[in-house]
Formats: sequence, C-alpha cells, structure tokens
Amino acid sequence: MTSAPGRRSSIFTRLLRHGFTDPSGAERLLDSPELATVRNDPVLLDALGGTADPDLALHGLVRLLEAQDGATDRQELLDTVIAAKPLRDRLLGVLGASEALAEHLARHPRDWQALVTYEPRDLHPGVEEFERGLADAADPVALRVSYRRCLLSIAARDVCGTVDVSQTAAELADLATATLRAALALAAAGAPEDAALCRLAVIAMGKCGGHELNYVSDVDVIFVGEAAGDADEGKALRAATRLASHMMRICSETTVEGSIWPVDANLRPEGRNGPLVRTLASHLAYYQRWAKTWEFQALLKARPVAGDLALGEEYTAALRPLVWQAAERENFVADVQEMRRRVVANIPAAEVERQLKLGPGGLRDVEFAVQLLQLVHGRADASLRSGTTLDALKALAAGGYVGRADAAQLDEAYRFLRSLEHRIQLHRLRRTHLVPEAEADLRRLGRSLGLRTDPVAELTREWRRHTTVVRRLHEKLFYRPLLDAVAALAPGEARLSAEAARERMVALGYADPAAALRHLEALASGVTRKAAIQRTLLPVLLGWFADSADPDAGLLNFRKVSDALGKTPWYLRLLRDEGAAAENLARVLSAGRLAPDLLMRAPEAVALLGDGDGGGLAPRSRASLEQEVLAAVRRADNAVQGVTAARGVRRRELFRTAAADIVGSYGTESQPAEADQGALVDLVGGAVSDLTAATLAGTLRAVVREGWGDTLPTRFAVIGMGRFGGHELGYGSDADVLFVHEPRDGVGEREASEAANKVVAEMRRLLQAPSADPPLLIDADLRPEGKSGPLVRTLGSYEAYYRRWALVWERHALLRAEPVAGDEDLGRRFVELIDPLRYPAGGLEEDAAREIRRLKARMEAERLPRGADPKLHAKLGPGGLSDVEWTVQLLQLRHGAEVPGLRTTRTREALAAARAAGLLSEEDAAFLDEAWVLATRVRNAVMLVRGRAGDTFPTVPRELAAVGRYLGYGPGHAGDMLDAYRRTARRARGVVEELFYGGL
Repeated sequence: MTSAPGRRSSIFTRLLRHGFTDPSGAERLLDSPELATVRNDPVLLDALGGTADPDLALHGLVRLLEAQDGATDRQELLDTVIAAKPLRDRLLGVLGASEALAEHLARHPRDWQALVTYEPRDLHPGVEEFERGLADAADPVALRVSYRRCLLSIAARDVCGTVDVSQTAAELADLATATLRAALALAAAGAPEDAALCRLAVIAMGKCGGHELNYVSDVDVIFVGEAAGDADEGKALRAATRLASHMMRICSETTVEGSIWPVDANLRPEGRNGPLVRTLASHLAYYQRWAKTWEFQALLKARPVAGDLALGEEYTAALRPLVWQAAERENFVADVQEMRRRVVANIPAAEVERQLKLGPGGLRDVEFAVQLLQLVHGRADASLRSGTTLDALKALAAGGYVGRADAAQLDEAYRFLRSLEHRIQLHRLRRTHLVPEAEADLRRLGRSLGLRTDPVAELTREWRRHTTVVRRLHEKLFYRPLLDAVAALAPGEARLSAEAARERMVALGYADPAAALRHLEALASGVTRKAAIQRTLLPVLLGWFADSADPDAGLLNFRKVSDALGKTPWYLRLLRDEGAAAENLARVLSAGRLAPDLLMRAPEAVALLGDGDGGGLAPRSRASLEQEVLAAVRRADNAVQGVTAARGVRRRELFRTAAADIVGSYGTESQPAEADQGALVDLVGGAVSDLTAATLAGTLRAVVREGWGDTLPTRFAVIGMGRFGGHELGYGSDADVLFVHEPRDGVGEREASEAANKVVAEMRRLLQAPSADPPLLIDADLRPEGKSGPLVRTLGSYEAYYRRWALVWERHALLRAEPVAGDEDLGRRFVELIDPLRYPAGGLEEDAAREIRRLKARMEAERLPRGADPKLHAKLGPGGLSDVEWTVQLLQLRHGAEVPGLRTTRTREALAAARAAGLLSEEDAAFLDEAWVLATRVRNAVMLVRGRAGDTFPTVPRELAAVGRYLGYGPGHAGDMLDAYRRTARRARGVVEELFYGGL
C-alpha cells in the first residue's frame, strides 16, 4: 500500500514524535497485513511510544502476530492488546526492552497469554508460584521454555514499574530457586537409585543466596551431602556428586531452547580443586581450619534452596557462628580490601570506566563496604545479618553503624546501578556488566529508566553521578561513624556504641583501640574550623592508615603533627585542597619511625608533600643543595650556627627523600607503586650521597671561616669512600672518607698539618654534637694504615705510601674513592694518583686476587653477628651486598685498565659495563643486580621502619609486616617476602661462587 504524500508526511512526523528512530521502517511495518485492523489506532501508537525502543517493540509485535496459528489467534491477540491496558503495557514494554524475549515469544506464540492475568497474587509471585509455573516441565528443554515464560512475567512487571529493582531481583532469585528444585527433581528422576542413597542439600550463594539475582548471572551454589539411612557414606557421596553434576548440566547446557544459566560451584571449599559434594562435618572442618577471609564473607549470603532443606538448615546453623567470628582474624579488613583491589586490577583497562559491577564506584564497592560492616558488627547485632545488600544497608543505618544520609545516597545509587544492569542484560539475556557504547543502546537504556528528554545525555550524567557518590562514600562509610561516635555533634542521630567503635578499630588493625579513639576525639571534637576540616579529612586518612602495617602509629603521628601545625593557616588548607598531600602524609606517618621522627623535629616540612610551591618530593641536585647550605653558613655568626643550619637542611632533605621513597614504594590512589625497584634504590642512594656531600662542604666552609677567615693555610679536600663514594648511601650510613691536604706556598708542613687536623676534628665534633637533627658520623678508617695511621695526609704522603706500602685491601677500597668536598683541583689530582692503583695496567696479579678472596672469607666469618641467620643478612650473608660488590670490584681490578666503563665508583654502573664487555652473561648480571637492589631495599626499609640501621629483617611481627609493605607485600605475606629474599640471594650466590671464588 502506497501512502499519499500528505498522509506520509503526517505519519512520519507522528512516528518521530513518538520516539521512533526509523520512521520509514516503522511505517512499512504498520502497513503490514498483520496490523491492518489497528494501523490507525492511536492507542497502539501511544503505547509503542511509551516503550524503551518503539522500533524494537513494533518489530517484535509484528513477528509475534506473524507467528500466531491463524487469523483467529492474531485477532484475539490484537483485540486484547487494544482493549486491555495491563497486557498492552506489559507486552509492548517487554518487546521494546528485550530482543531475546521477543525471540522467545516468536518461537512460543501462545506464551503472551502469561501476561494477561493481572490478579494481586500475580504482582508478587514467590517460590511456590514459580514452582507451579515449572511443574509441567518433564525434560531439560521443556524446563527452559517454562523458565523463559516465568521470566517473561518478571520482566513485564519490571519494565512497567509494577515492582522496584529490589523486588525484581528477589523474584529472579525465587525463580532460580524453583528452577534448581525442578532441575534436581529431573536429575533424581533419571537416577532414582542415586537419590535413594543420599541426602543432598543445595545451598545458594552470591546474589541468588542474597535474594538479589540479576536477569543473567551464574547461580553460585555449594552442595552438602549425607548418607541416607544406613547407606555407605562413600557410595552416598558418589551418588550425591552424580546428582549434583546432572542438576548443573540440566541448567547450564545449551539446547535448542538455549541454556538457563551456568550453575557455579567454585565457592565450595578448595574451589574447583575440591570435591563437588562434602559432608557437613567435612565442610565444618575446612572452615574451622583452612578457610580464607573471603570465604567467610561469601557465606554471608548462604541460603538453603533445594534438595534436603533440613540438611541445608543444619549447614547454615553450623557455619553461621564461624562467619561472625571472621572479623577477629588477623588482617581481616586488609584481606577484604586487598580482595577488592585484586578484582579491580583484573579488569581490562579498556573496560574499567564502563564496568557497572566491578569498576570503581560500581556495585561491588557498595556490596563490599556493606559486607565489611556486617562482618565487623554482626556478631553482636543480629539485625545486621541479612544476605540482601539493601536490607543490610538499611539495618546498618538504623543501628548507627552508617550515617543515615550516607546510607540514603548509597541506597539510591545502588538501586540505579542495579536497574541499569538489569536493563542491559534484559536486552539480549546475556551475562554482561558493561555499559554499551553505541548511541542506540544508550538511548534504549535511558528511555527504559524513564529518561525521555535527552536519554543518552541524561543516562550518562546520572550514571556518572551515582558512581561518583559510591566512590566517595564506599570507604568513608567505614570510618565516618567513628568520628560521629567520638565527636557527638548531632543529638538524636543513632551513633556507634563505645563497644561497636572499639570493634571497628580492632577490625581496622589498631592494637590499642582505646588510645586510637582518644586521638580521634581530640582531633574531631568541637565546632572550630580546624575540627570541621579534620572531620572531613579523617575518614579518608583512617582508610590510608588502616592500609599500613601500623595504623596506631599513623594516627598518633597525625595527631602530633596536627597539634604542632593545626593553628597555621596553610597546613589544613594544604591537606584539604592539594590532592596528593593528605595521602602522602598518611603513607609517611604510618610507614615506620624514621620519616615521622624527621618530620616532628620540623613539622613545617609537611609542605613538601603537596603539589605546590614546597618543591614536591623530587630530590634536589647537589649543586642546589650546596648553594643553599653555603648561603646559610655565610649568614651564620659562627661555626656552630653555620653547621646547625647545614644539619637542618640535611634533616629536611632526608625527610624529602624518605617521603619520596615511601610514596614510591606504597603507591597512591592516582599513582601506582614504582615498578622499578632499582630506580628507588638509585633515588635514595643518589639523594642521600649528594646531601651528605653538601653538608660536608658547608661544615668545612663554616670551620675554615671561623678559624682562619677566607683561606686555610693548606689546600684541603674530602674524598668519599665506600658507599659514599659510590653514591649509594642509605638513611643510616656513616660517611666513609679520606682527608687530603697540600700546604700553600710559603706555609710550613707542620703548620699546614696542624690546621688540617684541627679542621677534621672540628668538623667531626660539630656534625656529631647532640642536637634535634640527626648526627652525621665521619668514618676515616679506610685511610692508609687504618686506625693506626694519621687522620690527614698530604698528597705527597699518600703518593709515597701507596708507592711503597699499599696493601691489596687498600687498593681495593680505592675503587670507590671520589672527591666530595673541598679543593676541586686537589681532589682531581688525588684521583689521578690512585687510578693506576685501582685500575692496574695488565690487570690484577693472581696473588692479589687470592688475597682478596681470603679477606672476603675472613670478613664473612668474623663480622657476621652471632645468632644471625646468614641467609637473611642483607650485607654479609650469601648473595648479599658484600657478595655482589666484591664480585663486581674484582672485575674492576682485573679489567678496569682496558674497559673504560668499569672505571666508576657505582656498583650498578660497573655491573652493567661488565655485562656489556662480555665479562659475565646477561642472566648472571641480572641475578647480581636483582640481589643487590633487594638487599639495599631491605636495609633502607629496616632504617625507615625501626629508625635505626640494621642488616637483617626485624623479628617484631609488626615491624616485619611494615618492611613487607615497603617491599610490596600485602598483609599476611611476610613469609612470602622472606622466601623471595632467600631465593634471590641464592641465585646471586651461585653466580658469586662461579665468578668470585671460581678463579676469574
């Protein structure tokens, strides 16, 4: 039929106005013979325009009419659609939202009649009603058809708004329950002898157990089996396993009618590696002894749904007490949060922003937060034990465990996100949690949720708004009620009891919850601007403290810093307004003793943690450090003041370096932890070495100026040795040095020597004097003749000594010599003097090589502390720093004259040069480098955590855990850290045995 131009234009316009995106196609469908009697009926057009996708609804209606057996059936359907508004809204609503259900109706054209009845009992069906709907299914194919017919009625109520999203999810769970029962009955009917041998209970888990299922989701279950009567237990369990497997196949396998949904039993003890069916006693034994925290979290939703319900009730009754003891487990909160982080980390990068379920601000964030609070407080408060997320959230708010306003926002966000998830899955009945990208899909989704003005823009805006709310609240949810409990600013609002607050602090990992709550009260109480800002900051800070190995120390240190700086206008503004500052501060304050100790001596250094003018955490160059130190010395009235200023700069810059190291090691929410451990080692070694050099330069200038004015009677240079010369100093390292001088013209050697010795004595005294700043110890024991030799020598004296008397160990030590302060020309000439000694032409004599090996063996035997585990000693143990360094240095002594790249004081540079020159393999070089970096990181970690130097892992569990966090190991993985260290050191030792002791 061809329309007149005027009529066509009018219909085209009406179709556009009613939401059709393909009005030409819609017009052709309306002109089809199947719609001949109603094509001009305004009721039909209005109803189609009210659907999520009018084009899809019209296409589905035509297909359904075409599928009817004859004209009589078609007319019956059309008459009912036009005359009965409930059916019209239900049927067209489903056809406009679900391509998959339209396909089902086209294959089973009489199923539309399931939508005709509109009695009160049809509005909220339960398990019994669904069981009646599935009762006639005699085989798996028929079960699928009956299941889809029931699903059709649920979808109809959903898209018409007859029920809300939580009721829809409950109905889907009830339909799943009825389906599992029907599938188990089919399995039992197929194997009556198996059914007679056993009692089998099906426990729903996950969303089905929580009465909050999606349209398309795996149905998580656990099976419990027992022998029936006097049957043999082994035979009974094998029979139960066959029944359970058959039941799973009935639901999961694809037939001509598709599948229902996968039944997933992987939440059972031992996962897919464990037996499919266990006895109740076996389940109980596993959970009492082996279960991880996440397994108790999963049991929150356990619910008997099919099979032997009495056995199922016995199962939940036996395990329920264990669920509510889970919060007492060590690292409970950290385990749950780590599980959440792992889930997010496994999302493909391209999908993170579209993930409704698992992405940041998604459904799982709400569910994890609610479950965490349930596990902490549910033991004492039975009202919190619902397996349904929204019911549990409501109970948490009623009990004061969550702020009412926060709970209301989360409830709204969760409902929106679940509704969006339902509509996405309903379209093709596929298991997905990704928001689509196509505009047509977004338009259909927006309209299905009632967003009609600009569906795509409105949907995107609402979705982002709700995910932002969830992101902002899901972690604060755990901490904010603690502040409300101690600050007591809202009379009449339900608040945490003192015991509930204590429980929550213990769950967060606080060893002294009473002290922690006192700190919170001191920080958050009152009506001052300071207290108000603290109350805003603390929920986030508490989360970061809880993510550390020592939350108590983090909170205590934050209180100390806030007490010192709380009245300064910039401090709280910095934490509130500069994104990185608050998180950086939390990491630094809870990572150990060293950084907080440095900060407490000058709290204004907090400014370094921000993004603004404090210079940030990037280490400063040696030139800029020296410039600042020398300028401070010039301004000082005397040497004491000058060196005090230099030590103050050193303290501040040590804090900067430690903070950068901690933040790089821990990572932040916006910046992951530094993956290159060697880069962190180089950062610390370079920064601390440059800082030490600048401090010595300033101290030398201060001492000379006070004693001799502008010019010392002798030229004077400081030569860095050991780690100092190698740019590898750690936080607790002494400064190994040599002192060299050269009398000026006209100055006697005695006068010059006395002046040089006075300079050294005064430098050492001022740098070690008791002070608020950490001392800098100068060690000159690597000088000729060691402790027995003169502290300072002239360049000529060094030359004479080295020419006649230099021992192998002294030549070895000179490999790390590098001028660090004083007269540059004198330092350069000293290097020219020693180069032939440390890089001998023709290489190292074999006798000297044997002597070096003998010295190394003696050092290992004599210096290793009594009682220390050699395999875990980072400096002297097998595969430790000494092993790697002596191996590399032996290569330098042998080949430095011929390989220019080996003429460096830095271990990693020399190792890379040796590898490039073919002196060792790529693999061996990698083993040595990895071991050296790890051992250095261990020493740095020990100093950061304990506040004092050490070469072995701490024995105190909390300190060991803090070292683990610094090295990238989560809570409870200290054993993995020690194993990894042993493994890395063992590989390096194998290389050392071959290259160092094997006769290079």
